[in-house]
Amino acid sequence: MSTLSRAVLRAPLAFLVVAGVIVALSGCSISGKESGSQAEVGGGAVDEASEEAANEKREEAAETAKNRELLSQLEATRREEAAEAEAKKTEKTALAKAKKREEKAEKEAITFEAAAEANVKKREAAAKAIPEQEREAAKKKEAEQKEAQRRKAEAERVVTTIGEAG
Repeated sequence: MSTLSRAVLRAPLAFLVVAGVIVALSGCSISGKESGSQAEVGGGAVDEASEEAANEKREEAAETAKNRELLSQLEATRREEAAEAEAKKTEKTALAKAKKREEKAEKEAITFEAAAEANVKKREAAAKAIPEQEREAAKKKEAEQKEAQRRKAEAERVVTTIGEAG
């Protein structure tokens, strides 16, 4: 049997089942008063059941919405805590790097100051050495001049003594 012929058979069968349910719910009975009161009682029970189901669905929907909201808040809190932890970690790393740079800069400054002091001492020593060298050169020159005068005077004495002796 093909699927089309099955569908053709199922459609009237479904129609008959629906019609039977409608007749049962309408409450066809022998007396009219009883059928009306039974319909009201049956309809009230159906209405009550559907109201209860609707209320239950609303409560479930409200609870689901509340749970979603709580979950959303929990996830937001977790993300915020994770972001704070990451920020603290980043800040700690940045502080450590800054401290290392500062220490390195201090060491370089100390080295630079020591080199500058050494250069100043060198220059002062050189400045002191120049006048001392000049003084020594002047003393030497003066000593040479005195020596030259002494020799000249001695040569004149020798010439005078030779001239008196001769």
